[in-house]
Amino acid sequence: MAEQLVRDKSPQSDHHLAEKLALRMGDNCLILGQQLAEWCGHAPELEEDIAITNVALDMIGQARLWLDYAGSLEAQGRDADRLAFERQSREFTNVLLVEQPHPDFAVTLMRQFIFDCWHLPMLQSLCHSSDETIAGIAQKAVKEVTYHFDRSSDLITRLGDGSPESHAMMQSALQTLWRFSGELVTADALDGAICEAQLMPPLADIKQQFDQNIARTLAAATLSVPAEVFMQLGGKTGLHGEAMDYILAELQFLPRSFPGAKW
Repeated sequence: MAEQLVRDKSPQSDHHLAEKLALRMGDNCLILGQQLAEWCGHAPELEEDIAITNVALDMIGQARLWLDYAGSLEAQGRDADRLAFERQSREFTNVLLVEQPHPDFAVTLMRQFIFDCWHLPMLQSLCHSSDETIAGIAQKAVKEVTYHFDRSSDLITRLGDGSPESHAMMQSALQTLWRFSGELVTADALDGAICEAQLMPPLADIKQQFDQNIARTLAAATLSVPAEVFMQLGGKTGLHGEAMDYILAELQFLPRSFPGAKW
């Protein structure tokens, strides 16, 4: 199917691929933003509480841009709200990393750092997408994500190279999450078709920058990448874990309980 889409260079096929790319980007931002929002009022200190809430707002704002565009290309009358609140788990295309639970703040920070190491070079490349709307959204989002990456890299470095306790917690968080990092830079058939349409760069190019970002920061943080980890895939094609159902239950509770309600 992906090969057929690549061969068919009609505007409709390119619109379909742009829709799928926007949906994947939007779902990543939406689910991670929802996860981060859970820390509002619960972060370890006031400054972090405000900072992580602002990052959550950035992610949800980006999700709205991506999902509104996906909905316009889908042309079935669904906007960002309907795509966020009316889909089932199997219809979401976010990577597994962003849906992972956060039992402590160390896992939250490590999850954000790993995602930022991919998100920033991905957006920088999407600024040159053949689709003007995708390029425009990326140009807006890259300013925010540059800050996200700088912040998470700094925190990982300071905590990894901090006290024995903080080092142990960050290393444990890395051990927990690393098996979900490969999906960010592993191309599937749809990624290949999107790349052929010049909507995004090859994920191999993103992987090179991702690896460099990871290696540079982890070296400064005195943290070690887990060896011989089997990478978990499936989120981009709708195969999610149990945690995703809990996230959606909370995210979608009000609009599902009161369909069509307005503030």
